[in-house]
Amino acid sequence: MRETPEDLKQLQALLDSSLSRSTSHLRSIVAERTLTAEQLTQVLTGMCTLALSTVTAKGEPRISGVDGHFLHGKWHFGTAPGAAKARHLAARPAASVAHMRGEELGVFTHGTVEVLNPQGSEPAPDWPDLLRYFKDFYGDDAFEWDNEVIYYRLHPHWMTVYAPDFDKLITT
Repeated sequence: MRETPEDLKQLQALLDSSLSRSTSHLRSIVAERTLTAEQLTQVLTGMCTLALSTVTAKGEPRISGVDGHFLHGKWHFGTAPGAAKARHLAARPAASVAHMRGEELGVFTHGTVEVLNPQGSEPAPDWPDLLRYFKDFYGDDAFEWDNEVIYYRLHPHWMTVYAPDFDKLITT
């Protein structure tokens, strides 16, 4: 778990406010089958495959898969700079992601992306620490890190979690 007490406090506030602003239908499904911020960070470790939704210039939705890393209460993911999703996010930074594990876990997030390592511009202040994490995870030589991959952080404005059995998630 990489989250600070402040990260957990902010994540819990987001989870609570998101659920309270959800439809009665969603609340009826999730309210008794959700996780706390602390539980969620225990479950979302390592790489989690995400379904990433972006929007084309014509307003058409597009979905693709990315490697997601849940760090400090936010999703981080990367792609090639020439990928369609990179063009979509550069023009329209609103995005949604979903991480699902069968019927055991669903994490759904809407927000706005921040580019962490923009080519030709200053990286995010915490990029050196994140880059160390990604190199430790994927290996120093997995990419030409300055040119072959662009990383994003999704700043969520809404997030909800469906998890009927926390114990099952941490024992498997």
